[in-house]
Amino acid sequence: MSYSEWAECQLAEIELLTSMFPTQEELEITDQLALAELRDHVEGSDSAHCPPTSRLQFLIKQKLDTTDVILSCAYPSDYPRVLPEITVRCAGLSRAQQTQLHADLNIYLLENCQGEVCVLSAVDWVKDNLQLFINKSLSAAPNSKKESASPQPLEVFSRLWIYSHHIYNKTKRKNILEWSKELGLSGFSMPGKPGIVCVEGPHSACEEFWSRVKVLTWKKIMIRHREDIPLDHQGEDSSRTVESIDSLRKFTGFEEAMFDPHGNRGNHMDLGQLYQFLNEKGCCDVFQIYFGIEGR
Repeated sequence: MSYSEWAECQLAEIELLTSMFPTQEELEITDQLALAELRDHVEGSDSAHCPPTSRLQFLIKQKLDTTDVILSCAYPSDYPRVLPEITVRCAGLSRAQQTQLHADLNIYLLENCQGEVCVLSAVDWVKDNLQLFINKSLSAAPNSKKESASPQPLEVFSRLWIYSHHIYNKTKRKNILEWSKELGLSGFSMPGKPGIVCVEGPHSACEEFWSRVKVLTWKKIMIRHREDIPLDHQGEDSSRTVESIDSLRKFTGFEEAMFDPHGNRGNHMDLGQLYQFLNEKGCCDVFQIYFGIEGR
């Protein structure tokens, strides 16, 4: 499918969701300009070979029994080829329970909805399963100290491809390096304009990294592409699980990568060298996702 076909699927789904959740108390589109850009793209005013520059983001708000639930959703440019970014917010869940819910939701969508629009399926899954997580959270509360000492199983391996309008600030660059090391993530960051960050590792660690990075002050930052791979570790001990995580990594450690900086401020990188770097790591396809053209 082309970017144009993906955009058509996205627009059709958001129009369906709008008809099902007609009020702003149920569905809130947080960036109307992104919706307008998506519609223009589908109607043919933009090139079918390049994705829209903005991502459609919206909130679906549900009340389940006495619990308020918000699904924060964002469309990657190549959704539905890849899963949407969905974060579930619910005051009745602990942070650990929310992490587990997100992991289980991603596994469900990967196994049942890969390549198809799936936000409505995610809403239905949350309706069907949220109370189970709330009940677990309540029953686990008296033993929280004991449970916190037990390692949580790793359910999903993730790789996030983050795009920023630019990365210049030395403090941000230092934070990116330190946080990736702290969270046990591998990958790289490319400062300059544009700025690129790739992190890979356990799903929960990637989500924690993104939650820290996105709240910094940026002109523009987004997850341009993500990869989520379920781990089949039933019956494995923790060391075997770590082995399976490491076998999926494309990068060794985390580094800041520079590719022949040039320009008046030395803030532009040689994208040809970036492509070769990605090609050597076996992930050159992401170049077209970032820039809308094939690398060479």
